[in-house]
Amino acid sequence: MTHDAYPGEFDDEQPSLTARNFPSAEQEARATAQPSRYAGPESSYRLAFTDTDFLLREELRPVRMQLELLKPEMIQQEQGIESTIVVFGSARIPAPEDARARLESAHAAGDAAAVRRAETAVAMSRYYDEARRFAALVTERSREHATPIYVVTGGGPGIMEAGNRGAHEVGGKSIGLNIVLPHEQAPNPYITPELCFQFHYFALRKMHFVMRSIALVCFPGGFGTLDELFETLTLVQTGKSRRRPILLFGREFWQRLIDLDYLVETGMIGPADPQLVRFVESAEEAWEVLAAHYGFDLPPTQTGAFAEDV
Repeated sequence: MTHDAYPGEFDDEQPSLTARNFPSAEQEARATAQPSRYAGPESSYRLAFTDTDFLLREELRPVRMQLELLKPEMIQQEQGIESTIVVFGSARIPAPEDARARLESAHAAGDAAAVRRAETAVAMSRYYDEARRFAALVTERSREHATPIYVVTGGGPGIMEAGNRGAHEVGGKSIGLNIVLPHEQAPNPYITPELCFQFHYFALRKMHFVMRSIALVCFPGGFGTLDELFETLTLVQTGKSRRRPILLFGREFWQRLIDLDYLVETGMIGPADPQLVRFVESAEEAWEVLAAHYGFDLPPTQTGAFAEDV
């Protein structure tokens, strides 16, 4: 090992008692130069942890899964994030202004089918507004809590964008757990950059949704939203995860989509299982449910360390 291989690490100045005895992996990676004979793509000379081709081998899947678990976990720990509220919902629900613009274009084109679709989009766009207002409300109301609450979304457009946007507009941080998809879902521009993550594995992404969440807030959505909702319901129902509020925005939408009474009637779920969800219609109503469940708006003596004695 030469003295100049790790600049500043082995200088002649008086050493600290806690100085490293060995260079870090980062220092090794930066300092190791590839001899010209072994610098080609066919060479195996690269350090294993800097060799992307090696890390992408089929046999390295367990390592990649571990990295995908660790990276978001470690960064959120470093950022002091302990509690989150997950906002799920369709990527296809537009902002109200965009929905109205599409309707105007459809009318101008005289396309009756496009007008009907655009009218539906305008009606559904109210959920974008509610998701945006809810995220802002959570961010503002919990800002002074001993443990602030951060909004986390799937990081894409639609309801996900609305959640990140609401937090961003009141000066708060929010998290986006994006995933690589064939149609290249790009992260929306409102996610806090250091909290914008990209996943390959759906399972690990869904695990991160639940790991820090104190509540799940679900807006109308399609297969992806239903997948995330039912996974969380199953974890809670089976006792694999602690019970927490699961709020469904829009009773009319959800009761038409999922007949919980029929599931009880046919014995597919227990009589108490429908109580795992709560229907809400507005951002304020959703916050009230959470505040009542966790005692957010109670005096400090009733929410502090001695709350059980009250």
